[in-house]
Amino acid sequence: MSAGADATPDRDSVVAVVVTRHRTHLLAASLAAIAGQTRPVDHLVVVDNGPDQATEEVVRACGLPVTYLPSAHNLGGAGGFALGMLHALSLGADWVWCADDDGRPADDAVLETLLGSARRHGLVEVSPLVTDDSDPDRLAFPLRRGLRWRRRRSDFAGLDLLPNYASLFNGALFRADALDVVGVPDLRLFFRGDETEIHRRLVRSGLPFGTCPQAAYVHPEGTSEFAPILGGRLSAQYPASDVKRYFTYRNRGYLMAQPGMRWLRPLETVRFGWFFLVTRRDPAGWRDWRRLTRAGRQERFSRP
Repeated sequence: MSAGADATPDRDSVVAVVVTRHRTHLLAASLAAIAGQTRPVDHLVVVDNGPDQATEEVVRACGLPVTYLPSAHNLGGAGGFALGMLHALSLGADWVWCADDDGRPADDAVLETLLGSARRHGLVEVSPLVTDDSDPDRLAFPLRRGLRWRRRRSDFAGLDLLPNYASLFNGALFRADALDVVGVPDLRLFFRGDETEIHRRLVRSGLPFGTCPQAAYVHPEGTSEFAPILGGRLSAQYPASDVKRYFTYRNRGYLMAQPGMRWLRPLETVRFGWFFLVTRRDPAGWRDWRRLTRAGRQERFSRP
């Protein structure tokens, strides 16, 4: 049955897309929050990058009309969302609502609030603020506006819309025809940076999008990877694991070679050079950073 058939005649159809891999307890909480929305989703698509019976049972028990898409090949977040979003479009979705398995809508009115904001402001994509699941007022990913870092949800009190900014894919709601213009994530990126690449495409498309501060999506905080440098005026991302560093730096190299982001390359070179050579005193880390970003610029997307 298509999502269009599931939807009532007087409203658009919304298909939620969730990507998961071996995290059934987190997935169950995410799906419960999606299923409890005051504006119900019309269909749920779950892409499972590590298929197992326990995950499928959680998906089948969520109480929503659902399509379970097991992938024997690990597509990563980028490929998982690409598959799920394309499947949602094939179902006839008017809106595609994206979520990862380690986050969830902060309350039962998030989807209703996002749809209202999109219609009020004529947006083709709208995102909630992404907040720390251990502190609902703290942003999971600090947001820089001009020269000032915003770290609290309360910093946006009274603001109806934050235009031209969105944290993807944590609760991001896309109008279907926007995906015809912007496209879906690039499988080659696997994970890390795929959301930045879609944001880049949104900006260059000229389509109206933004963040609705009245809606929130809770997620584990992501600040621990960012090390302050130059007295906190700048930061450098240093993930804890070799695998995360590999994809983060390689994909960042690719992004810095794309239209709209090339101006970042000199700044990135200076700040990571300072981070590795001055702050960490780690010449080997500096060599790895240069090697991986070069591979990204050259579009050498082999997996480690």
